[in-house]
Amino acid sequence: MLQPDREFLIKLAHTKMPYGKYKGKYLIDLPEYYVVWYHSKGFPKGKLGEMLETVYTLKLNGLEMLIRNIQKNFPKK
Repeated sequence: MLQPDREFLIKLAHTKMPYGKYKGKYLIDLPEYYVVWYHSKGFPKGKLGEMLETVYTLKLNGLEMLIRNIQKNFPKK
């Protein structure tokens, strides 16, 4: 797996779900079962899919705090 770059992680930390039941929730705050469901169904194409796949990996490894720390220390521009 490639290491996401700094700017990607900062953007991920401030991105909210654009549609559906969890519209408006930060991607890192999506319920784990929902992200796992996307993993089994297939992530959307494009940047959102990349971000959701990264969220899946972070949640799988218990690393959500990395993104929460970015949210605190790197406010949205």
